[in-house]
Amino acid sequence: MTANRPTQQIIGEAPAFLEMLEHVSRAAPLDKPVLVVGERGTGKELIASRLHFLSDRWEQPVVKVNCAALTESILESELFGHEAGAFTGAVRAHEGHFERADGGTLILDELATISLRMQEKILRVIEYGEIQRVGGSETLRIEVRIVGSTNSDLQVLASKGLFRKDLLDRLAFDVITIPPLRERLEDVLPLSYAFAVNMASELKRSFFPGFSPRAASTLLRYKWPGNVRELKNAVERSVYRSDDPERPITNIAIDPFDSPFKLAEPQEDRPRTSPLQRAPLLPADLAKRLDETEREFLQAALERSRFNQRMAAELLGLSYHQLRGKLRKHDMSGRPPLDSA
Repeated sequence: MTANRPTQQIIGEAPAFLEMLEHVSRAAPLDKPVLVVGERGTGKELIASRLHFLSDRWEQPVVKVNCAALTESILESELFGHEAGAFTGAVRAHEGHFERADGGTLILDELATISLRMQEKILRVIEYGEIQRVGGSETLRIEVRIVGSTNSDLQVLASKGLFRKDLLDRLAFDVITIPPLRERLEDVLPLSYAFAVNMASELKRSFFPGFSPRAASTLLRYKWPGNVRELKNAVERSVYRSDDPERPITNIAIDPFDSPFKLAEPQEDRPRTSPLQRAPLLPADLAKRLDETEREFLQAALERSRFNQRMAAELLGLSYHQLRGKLRKHDMSGRPPLDSA
């Protein structure tokens, strides 16, 4: 697929995210290969595209290839092209993605899924700037910047012989790592609001009424293992399922499979835990245990919110003044500890 302009806004104000964007801005003008790595759903394709559109190549083609979606033989034909008669069904010559991206950028998504033989051919393109179509003998000169993206640890794969070390060395001139959403707590609500507004517009609603405090707390407390993609799906699902489009969202539908009629797992697969194992140890000082637990929750919320007290309150489902009262109760400052150094 070839794109001529960015198609999606990048939203984020968390320090880790802004630092990553600054890294992208520094790397973009270079004519060197770059790797974009991150967990699933973090937006690797958006960042790879940003590298192109911030570069001097921005008016040239940017071609994106999902390497995991193609078999080795089809991927070879798609990347390098083929001549007529190269194989059964090749009735005419086909221009590959390297040729289509000439002068621009080729984004190789799911890079870790490429076979070792294909890795060797890509390495040759990087080193010599030459390709040959499948079934052809003519050498074609191309000038393409390669940006690879993956959610796999290529260093580990290379140590196991599953990824060529020489190709990794060439591709990893610089590596941009996208922080997961759980490390971008400040961005959760702005992203959620943007996704909700777009979904409300798609549903032909005149406005989005916002999230209730309970819903905002749910959004902040959840770890989002699927990152921004999972957040987007959950928010859009919640907006679509809301009964009253004029009242704030009160329930975040994180799990689309959640139902009172959800299929039960087979009895033999369930962990066997006796009631005695679940019972607390008695006798116990209940007031003291509750006090310790409350203090632990307060400290955990402060640390996760980087000592932003309003955000910590939302994480705990409290108002700001309720949080301040509990901090005073436990004689906690609510501020980060002084650097002992």
